[in-house]
Amino acid sequence: MLDVIVPSKTRLKLLIKLFFIKDNTAYIRGMEKEFHESVNAIRKEVNRLEKAGLINSEYEGKKKFFMANPKHPLYDDITRIVRTTVGIDQIIDRVTSQVGDLEVAYITGSFATGVDSDTIELVLVGKELDTAYIDQLIKKAEKLIRRKIIYLIMTSEQMEHFFKDRPHLLIWQKDQQ
Repeated sequence: MLDVIVPSKTRLKLLIKLFFIKDNTAYIRGMEKEFHESVNAIRKEVNRLEKAGLINSEYEGKKKFFMANPKHPLYDDITRIVRTTVGIDQIIDRVTSQVGDLEVAYITGSFATGVDSDTIELVLVGKELDTAYIDQLIKKAEKLIRRKIIYLIMTSEQMEHFFKDRPHLLIWQKDQQ
């Protein structure tokens, strides 16, 4: 859907990379490998976004890192659009309602590091969760966002061991409702 509004695939990848996860940073050579795009294509889009003030840059040694500019007036809107396009909002709304005693929901895998993917990995932490109902909700969310959703259900104790060396992004917490 966002590809209709943002015709450049490279720019779209940049927006997802830098606006999906707060404080995510990237440098051109790293994005070249990740996006499978040429350095020139990435540099061109980075320069446009930086000139517009949507992203900032800073040097760390010899590498120039880029990050979203949270002070830009469109920052919140772009973040919301990117997350809606990826489908996180729909997943949260559908999966976190009426599934049992859900405590926390996380995104893991590629999206937790800011990399766009056709598959969303979801970890649901709670007790006595209704897996049949979750399966139904996941199927509906997959159709809605046109992405595959893989999920795990675990307890708080299991979660501590599971996330030890894995990237993860908190997307919902019981007391945040």
